[in-house]
Amino acid sequence: MAERRIVELPLNRVEGDLEVRIAIEDGRIADAWSSGTLYRGFENILKGRAALDALVITPRVCGICTTTHLNAAAKALDAAAGLTPPDNALRLRNIARLVEGVQSDLRHTILMFMVDFVTPAYAGQPWFDAAQARFAPLAGSSAIETIRETKRVIELIAVIGGQWPHSSFMVPGGVTHMPNVTELASCRALVMRFQQWYETQVLGCRIERWQAIDSVAALDTWLAESAAHADGDLGWLLRLGRAAGLDALGKGCGRFLSYGIADLPREGAVKAGPAFTPGVAIGAVTAAFDQQVIGESIATSHYEGYQGLRHPFEGLTRPVAPRTDGSSYSYAKAPRYDGEPMETGPLAEALVAGDNLCADWVARHGANALLRQVARLARPARLLPLIDTWLTELIDSHDAPFIAVAPKRIDGVGYGLVNAARGALGHWARIEHGEIAAYQIVTPTAWNGSPRDDRGVAGPWEQALIGTPVADLDNPIEAGHVIRSFDPCLVCTVHAYDRHGTRLGSLRVGGR
Repeated sequence: MAERRIVELPLNRVEGDLEVRIAIEDGRIADAWSSGTLYRGFENILKGRAALDALVITPRVCGICTTTHLNAAAKALDAAAGLTPPDNALRLRNIARLVEGVQSDLRHTILMFMVDFVTPAYAGQPWFDAAQARFAPLAGSSAIETIRETKRVIELIAVIGGQWPHSSFMVPGGVTHMPNVTELASCRALVMRFQQWYETQVLGCRIERWQAIDSVAALDTWLAESAAHADGDLGWLLRLGRAAGLDALGKGCGRFLSYGIADLPREGAVKAGPAFTPGVAIGAVTAAFDQQVIGESIATSHYEGYQGLRHPFEGLTRPVAPRTDGSSYSYAKAPRYDGEPMETGPLAEALVAGDNLCADWVARHGANALLRQVARLARPARLLPLIDTWLTELIDSHDAPFIAVAPKRIDGVGYGLVNAARGALGHWARIEHGEIAAYQIVTPTAWNGSPRDDRGVAGPWEQALIGTPVADLDNPIEAGHVIRSFDPCLVCTVHAYDRHGTRLGSLRVGGR
């Protein structure tokens, strides 16, 4: 009988409070339990407050996806008030949120994911010194450039929204302000400069060339056809990921959820298509989306109040202390779609949007840690042209309305679904007499990092860890690759403690 060993993994280089417990048998992960260790309770903070307070409070849920939370809250209040924002409001909302996502994709890949390749676990590899020169934290050439360039492009949100993070420029019915033409032109210059850098540094080619890749075979042809392709950050990711075997790690649940890239303006050059439509994919096969079949389980979470699945409109957030029998292990709930766990994020977004490369890869080999990160680093190639188009349309239609007249008091129910950098984010609100009677938030990391549900089914990255080989229990870098391919965001700082309250500090996954 194989020896079974339980190992606690407090992971660094993730956003927030995450611990992962794994069971090792015969050098592989046989089971995994993901624990979000921090309760924050924004749903309960919001109760009893004025409806518009959601626009100020929910952006503080996360300093990384702050604009996305604002967008979800504004959409929920739009629906509750029965308002339809004008096209220019949709353009401004979309631009700010997508710019936030672009900078997050670059920062996560270069500053958090690629760092694993320059840890001692790979010190003997022939590519190690060159990778270290490029990706070492705060010293590598790509790390320095990524910090500098993403800092510049995020200035666009400050122009549109007054500040970043935690702006509140989106309101029911639209936005509070239309930048003048000069400000919009400066935003467009920022985007064009960033796109030029992205094409040179990350892709090693024009966006149009990358978009022509429609299969794994075409990807291999692209990688080999030019030294600039192989030496871009995306080329490095492909070469190092394959060398480390990441294309065989982290399959996950095989079910994917996307709320769509953005809200499509009714008029303009950008036309409707699957990229803008919420949807699901089973493997590479897409299907229609139904908001009503979303439910949350609290069977193994530190909450009380119900059994089975509850839709967010009926959700409860009643925290309790961890159960003494160990049956609860996370402050994350377990979101399910039609009763099943769903992976969300750039790969899910690409599959639902009909991306041929990702669909071919999944159909041939299934999902894996490398493909998730390739989808993330390549996503700006899809988003940057959209941002530029909408900025151009804002300049051309500058005098058009940017807000619909809102009622003096909002009463009703509504939900706002958006794709954050890490995937599907939803806000569900019930407003009574102008005050928030109930509010539920389901984040991308709740989907990806969920604990077991009432049926005992593991969440997506718990499933992705199972089967992962671990060569060195003192530095299980393989587990770090898999978890970080989902870009976890449990917010703020990581504090790891054992069950007796003493601080742990002996194990860092992928640390230097």
